Amino acid sequence: MSRATWRDYKELTKPNVVLLMILTAAIGMFMAVPGMVPLNVLILGNLGIALCAGSAATINHLVDQRIDRQMSRTHKRPVAQGRVGPRQAAIFAAVTGGLGMAILLLWVNALTAWLTFASLLGYAVVYTMFLKRATPQNIVIGGLAGAAPPLLGWTAVTGQIDGHALLLVLIIFAWTPPHFWALAIHRREEYASVDIPMLPVTHGVAFTKLHILLYTVIMFLITLLPFVTRLSGPLYLLGAVVLGGGFLYWAIELLRDRNPNAPMETFRYSIIYLMALFLIMLMDHYLFPVARL
Repeated sequence: MSRATWRDYKELTKPNVVLLMILTAAIGMFMAVPGMVPLNVLILGNLGIALCAGSAATINHLVDQRIDRQMSRTHKRPVAQGRVGPRQAAIFAAVTGGLGMAILLLWVNALTAWLTFASLLGYAVVYTMFLKRATPQNIVIGGLAGAAPPLLGWTAVTGQIDGHALLLVLIIFAWTPPHFWALAIHRREEYASVDIPMLPVTHGVAFTKLHILLYTVIMFLITLLPFVTRLSGPLYLLGAVVLGGGFLYWAIELLRDRNPNAPMETFRYSIIYLMALFLIMLMDHYLFPVARL
């Protein structure tokens, strides 16, 4: 058995997922103010959120080590391979989570700290330990925890919950099912082999593809709301329509069932979609400032 390296501990935190979360958290910060976010909040707020997200990801590795060993996508993970032991992973999760909470409590604000902690528990405990194995709606219900970063960024700056911040959460909440179900279609046989009741396993691929399209339509309509509520302006509206049209194209392509690569193509596009949507929102915020209602 090989010894753990720093790269193994980095992998425990799911850095690519955390980076996407921090991008949306940082944009949530900028959307909350007309000018520049205070530098200490920008740095320490995102650091605290990232550490807590990495802690939740580590708990996911720890809880899912049995099923990770049996899935080709995850069988090389550090805990599944034994490079990082369960005790070491648990300590690492406790240290990173505790450090993240301390940073948020001491240098940001208590509201952000406790909302981040609730998000950590939502992903690491409610989703990973219970929902994932209990219902095909696991990713729909559990997706709320992963949708929280824009709200956390907003509260880090303002110290209060705002309706516009909740709208940003709603966008990611609606995005999560079509994003993840596309991957679940591609990996349905593996999920079936480890008794994880993902929607393609319990209700079939055709049913899942239809629901990807339905959720994509819902998501598309929700992404228009920042313009309707005057959170964002014309550049964002154009971006939301163009990017949403691309997502609808892939959802329809999935349903047509003519392209065997469509599930993974949809999954990849969904990641680009979310990053681009929030970056265009940020550009619009400074290029076309609007008077909020």
